[in-house]
Amino acid sequence: MNPLKALHGHGQSIWLDYISRGLITTGGLKRLVEEDGLRGVTSNPTIFHQSISGSADYDGAVRHALETAPGITTQALYELLAIEDIQAAADILRPVYDASDGADGLVSLEVSPHLAHNTQGTVAEARRLWQTVGRPNLMLKVPATSEGAPAIETLIAEGVNVNVTLVFSLAHYEAIAHAYIRGVARHPDPRRVASVASFFVSRVDTAVDKALGAIDIPEALALRGKVAVANAKMGYHRFREIFYGKPFEAQRKRGGRVQRVLWGSTGTKDPAYSDVLYVEELIGQDTVNTVPPATLNAFRDHGRVWPTLSTGLDEAKETLARLAALGVDLDAVTEQLQRDGVAAFASSFDQLLASLDEKRRALQVGALAPSRPA
Repeated sequence: MNPLKALHGHGQSIWLDYISRGLITTGGLKRLVEEDGLRGVTSNPTIFHQSISGSADYDGAVRHALETAPGITTQALYELLAIEDIQAAADILRPVYDASDGADGLVSLEVSPHLAHNTQGTVAEARRLWQTVGRPNLMLKVPATSEGAPAIETLIAEGVNVNVTLVFSLAHYEAIAHAYIRGVARHPDPRRVASVASFFVSRVDTAVDKALGAIDIPEALALRGKVAVANAKMGYHRFREIFYGKPFEAQRKRGGRVQRVLWGSTGTKDPAYSDVLYVEELIGQDTVNTVPPATLNAFRDHGRVWPTLSTGLDEAKETLARLAALGVDLDAVTEQLQRDGVAAFASSFDQLLASLDEKRRALQVGALAPSRPA
């Protein structure tokens, strides 16, 4: 059996952490849904930057937009292109959404990362995008900053699906899980709203491995490549306590959905590790794994499927205890990772706009050959 499809039998949905006009128009996304059991799509400013600036797939659409509205701003142009992609992907995944009663078939679009520390700005932007995209299987991505938590509560209460991104620590997770529960409590029909908590994985190993390498003793080097999975398993354990325990009990009785844990940043960055490490080690009920195309292909080829999240909790606790004994402050590391993540997405967003502005100028002066709208 296709390992990607086998994941669903263990309660995990596989999503694609990538979107592009070409993937949609060539039928590639539809094939992934039909042949691999793909159940969702996530995007971020970095992905859109790579997709829009890295190919000619959008040239026709940009030219058409400039002919239709010559005075359009670069940011409005980006939003037009991104929303077209999100709407098209949402339409392809709509049968999955309907068949799963709204649990899957979701497509994520990031609220501007420049609003990560602006609660009201995030809420206003999310409301606007929700209305503009006009698809019930849209998910809006909001970062798990201290300012993001109240925005998440408000949006959930209003029935807006939220993908909470840039979760790195148990502290981040606790805050947004309870924000979700408060939002569900305010929603008149919580069965109609969905949310995931995106726990980032590989970036933790990248940062911690660097600290362990600086210590450079056998006890430290033995922990390399193990901390991210241990941290994620602790997060999953807390998820089970919250959503199958008293904190969510009242809302569960009202029909509220659990806020599934989504494993993000699951492409392996260190070539010394298995290219499917962050998929194989994090399989379990009520989870999503969103993977880049290379990881999707690797797991289809040689992934092994078994419920790894149901084991290894004691080992995870021991790993984190050993890390602390070596003097590595994981809380400090994960706080810095969240700050860096917000900054990186903001930088990618700015680079995207700069590249798109360059493309529009080239098209306006005829430097690029004409093409039909995509």
